[in-house]
Amino acid sequence: MLYDLFARNVHILRLFLYLTFRSGGACLTALVVSFVLGPRLIRWLKSLQKSGQPIRSDGPERHLIEKIGTPTMGGTLILIALATSTLLWANLENAYVWAALLVTLGYGALGFADDFLKLTRRNTRGLPGRMKLAGQAGIGLVASFWIMRTTGGALGSGLALPVFKAVLIPLGPAFPLFGMLVMMGASNAVNLTDGLDGLAIVPTIIAAGVFALIAYLVGNAIFAQYLQLHFVAGAGELAVFCSALIGAGLGFLWFNAPPAAVFMGDTGSLALGGALGAVAVAVKHEIVLAIVGGLFVVETVSVIVQVFWYKRTGRRVFLMAPLHHHFEKKGWAEPTIVIRFWIIAMILALAGLATLKLR
Repeated sequence: MLYDLFARNVHILRLFLYLTFRSGGACLTALVVSFVLGPRLIRWLKSLQKSGQPIRSDGPERHLIEKIGTPTMGGTLILIALATSTLLWANLENAYVWAALLVTLGYGALGFADDFLKLTRRNTRGLPGRMKLAGQAGIGLVASFWIMRTTGGALGSGLALPVFKAVLIPLGPAFPLFGMLVMMGASNAVNLTDGLDGLAIVPTIIAAGVFALIAYLVGNAIFAQYLQLHFVAGAGELAVFCSALIGAGLGFLWFNAPPAAVFMGDTGSLALGGALGAVAVAVKHEIVLAIVGGLFVVETVSVIVQVFWYKRTGRRVFLMAPLHHHFEKKGWAEPTIVIRFWIIAMILALAGLATLKLR
């Protein structure tokens, strides 16, 4: 909005043309919006949710004591801050921005419905799994097709591989399906990781920071050529979106830091994962997302392995899945698990960034 109002019309405000300036503005705006609205939103959620988020009876015992009464659906704060900041600072003629917002807000709406049903029914079952997956698939398919058409050419329907600079695997008409799976996978992976105070939001912020840099580089012809990356015209605008995500995430962390005053719920976790997936598809770094978001991948794999092995043998591989609950059962303190997982997320982010130079 500011881009359209000032950058093209007022010479002294042409500073708004600079992507770096608008990215910084987006981050700070989302942070301020979170700080201003956070306390009011939390009070409102508490007034609606007298008993807070329903806690799993089969989960770690201390959750039934320490986390009872904490309201959920705090992801609403993230979505408001992210959307407001993006609409204010991004170039609204950019199709990639709208595709990312479609996935983020669409997945957030599914998560909101899921959280709402859990609260009204007072159990941990929300939307039926098939309905939730169908909604994610539909939104992801539309967004992936939109991104493919916007990019165009062989690059639009191709899969780029990290390290191998000249490799572009043609997926053709199957690309929207691939992109859909990336968005769905990222969304549900973040959702599974969101189980402890601050556990999911910080790795998401770290991943968003990495992809803000990647978006900036692949959207700049000079930097893309120097680093031998596939140039994606217009994708640089996603740096503004990712920066807004960082600011919104930091603002939410202020209230989600242990002991959490609010949980993000599926409203936030599904939306955040979808946002990362959409950006990765747009900037042609889908595989790098699996590296940068490796913590989310491990958490998801732990659930898959647990379910598969239990159905096959009747025994469990982990004391409890996802993996962070396994360490809780082993007696690790919650801050220990969370901080160590943050460290792992940082290491994986550095590994993902290294692929930009290894060619």
